[in-house]
Amino acid sequence: MVTSATVRDYPFDMHEIEVSPIYAKLRSDEPLSRVRLPYGEPAWLATRYQDLKVVLSDQRFSRAVAQGLDQPRLRREASGDGIMGMDPPDHSRLRRLVGKAFTARRIEQMRADVRSRAARLVDAMIEKGPPADLVEDFARALPVSVICDLLGVPFSDRDVFRQWTEGLVDDATANGDVLNELGDALAEYMAGLVAQRRLEPTDDLLGALVYARDSGDKLSEDELISIAGAGLLTGGVETVSSGLPSFVFTLLTQPHLLAQLRAEPELMPSAVEELLRYVPINTAAMFARYALEDVRFRDVVVRAGDPVLPALAAGNRDPEVFEDPERIDLTRSPNPHMAFGHGPHHCIGAQLARLELREALAELLTRLPGLHLAEERAAIPWKYGVIVRGPARLLIAW
Repeated sequence: MVTSATVRDYPFDMHEIEVSPIYAKLRSDEPLSRVRLPYGEPAWLATRYQDLKVVLSDQRFSRAVAQGLDQPRLRREASGDGIMGMDPPDHSRLRRLVGKAFTARRIEQMRADVRSRAARLVDAMIEKGPPADLVEDFARALPVSVICDLLGVPFSDRDVFRQWTEGLVDDATANGDVLNELGDALAEYMAGLVAQRRLEPTDDLLGALVYARDSGDKLSEDELISIAGAGLLTGGVETVSSGLPSFVFTLLTQPHLLAQLRAEPELMPSAVEELLRYVPINTAAMFARYALEDVRFRDVVVRAGDPVLPALAAGNRDPEVFEDPERIDLTRSPNPHMAFGHGPHHCIGAQLARLELREALAELLTRLPGLHLAEERAAIPWKYGVIVRGPARLLIAW
């Protein structure tokens, strides 16, 4: 295992949307450094873009090996990682099955529906009158409604679904014993929906997964529940519900960017990509990859059995890849950021998240021309959970 004596406490200090300057120093001076999270064994932290690509895609690194080990983590409880804990070919088989529901054509067909949902949420805020909490009244509600409809979750159950998704990523679960309780409740609920689909087939995503076949191979019960619950539900909700308020905060606190996007709405796709690059959505590097053999990174050798954490936020600011990386450039192209990961575990719902973020921002900027913060910047509370970070509340007016 790792033997160096110098181990830094991790994650580093966080403030609003800032990326800790420690990342830049490490990327320059010590791109493979030693860190220790609150729980689990110490690990290497990769901060350079090209190193991240290796860790995330090279077959010499494994997620499957991590299962059952004392993985570096922010939460005391350790649980199975589902599809995120698999390597090819098992991972490839499941991803092919789920990927059939996330084709570019199907995602594009959802655009009008997502736009309509965003419009109704804005209607409700306008009717209620300012100030509105963008987090509570918009950012949480939109992705929950989209993913629940995609899966076929009954409308009456969406509130409890939302409680589960928020609970599974909240920092309140870091030191307690609620993770397994929440996970078990979600799994039990999803198992009930799966059983219903077997009795009465549906054309929603969960129905498609229940009856999915790939060369005669079908998903097992555990695979179904893991993908639909912790995978699609929490992954499909929290990236948008945390990222969107952070993006709006960024635009409202940098008025020149807001003015540019209002004047050139055709920039929305590249603007969302740049905000994904610049604004950290994850609290810290996670899902350590374990070396299957000794791997050399310049003057550092990661020994077989060592875990490596990929610091995506650091890679997204690497000056060797991104010109002037500390500046937000809404026209940046190309923009090969790693906000959705890289390699086999690249987020399968990335295109849906992009669609939601683009349509949500467009609706807010179009319908609320006087959009501004309704509280002092210093008064905005921020959450730094076990997975995602962002404003816990963002009061806006127009």
